Amino acid sequence: MEWSACLDEYEKLVIRMTTPRVVIDNAVCPKATVVKVDSARKHGILLEAVQVLTDLNLSIKKAYISSDGRWFMDVFHVTDLNGNKLTDKSVINYIEQSLVTIHYGRKTGSNGLTALELTGTDRVGLLSEVFAVLADLQCNVVDAKVWTHNGRIAALMFVKDCNSGSPIEDTQQIDRIEARLRNVLKGDNDIRSAKTMVSMAVTHTERRLHQMMFADRDYERNPILQPSGDSPVVTVQNWVERGYSVVNVQCRDRTKLLFDVVCTLTDMEYIVFHATIKTSGDRAYLEFYIRHTDGTPISSEPERQRVIQCLQAAVERRVSEGVRLELCTLDRQCLLADVTRTFRENGLNVTRAEISTTRDMALNVFYVTDAIGNAADPKLIESVRQKIGMSSLKVKELPPLVYHQEAEREDQTAGVAGTVLLSLGSLVKRNLYHLGLIRSYS
Repeated sequence: MEWSACLDEYEKLVIRMTTPRVVIDNAVCPKATVVKVDSARKHGILLEAVQVLTDLNLSIKKAYISSDGRWFMDVFHVTDLNGNKLTDKSVINYIEQSLVTIHYGRKTGSNGLTALELTGTDRVGLLSEVFAVLADLQCNVVDAKVWTHNGRIAALMFVKDCNSGSPIEDTQQIDRIEARLRNVLKGDNDIRSAKTMVSMAVTHTERRLHQMMFADRDYERNPILQPSGDSPVVTVQNWVERGYSVVNVQCRDRTKLLFDVVCTLTDMEYIVFHATIKTSGDRAYLEFYIRHTDGTPISSEPERQRVIQCLQAAVERRVSEGVRLELCTLDRQCLLADVTRTFRENGLNVTRAEISTTRDMALNVFYVTDAIGNAADPKLIESVRQKIGMSSLKVKELPPLVYHQEAEREDQTAGVAGTVLLSLGSLVKRNLYHLGLIRSYS
């Protein structure tokens, strides 16, 4: 019994030493909620912390990252998407509980759905063909995210059987799905690089999309369209005296920017020891002091160029090109196939898509351009809206970032995650609903 009692106390000590300490303070900063996380250093733990905040669509205005030996300290200045402090206690409690458990890692399950991973060469109408195949195979797309970059496409879709409402587990049906989708993706000239995979569980959706595009080497491919002149500027230099590689990223501020950069560094097996994130106007400035997981800095020019290319790609993948169209309507079989076919028949190309289903409602977002990547003709957009339904398909222009001109000099920054004129309450409540933490968000 004595040994057992000692062991219990030792286990309690280990838990106290390894469990992150989280402080959420609304008093120290006049314009933002300050979130402090002290934790034992572990590869990937910074990404987990950033992921908790960005998954709730919070805006990270500033951040300071510092590692001292085996201990790690993160300080985030966060607001809602309207630039306000966090006041909803359910949101604050969720952040605190989630950050306390990040040391143990987090997995995103499929919630009883089957996950489809697709990569290949992008082309006009490809998404329409994919959804048509899935509809023909009696697959209902419940949730999906689609990214395009440098002529490549990556999609992660969660589906269930239309008839039973259950995940698709029959091996013959899975083989048919993979074969049909692979034929669509490869088209006439992408036999080698088109890939499909079916699984029952995945990691974080957006992290997985980054990993898929990284594996597809989209960062090495030439862009189909010429850069807009506002491409991210990435520099990498070695601080020889301290044994760090110093990475600087300067670009336009936007939603989830910090997550995208940290995600890429983490998946490339670099550890962030120190970092400073600031914004000014609509610009974001990120500086990271990194080393390999073995403790060494970047050691060659090809490696340095690869880091630059990969971080530029990470920033560009989520840049929203085209007109944002939001579809809100009753969900039905073949809905996505019908909508995207209408896009294709009218010469609209989908550059990014986010598909979600809540109860019986489909809540979908599409970013569309014309067939060669230029801005779509407003008359064409209106014609498409008339065919799909004016009340169901709406144009949502991205509003400018919201800034606080009256703030103190150090606080005259926009969030790294960008600020869009949306209600934090509805966004956060919806996220908590999908996580099973509340019964309703209406």
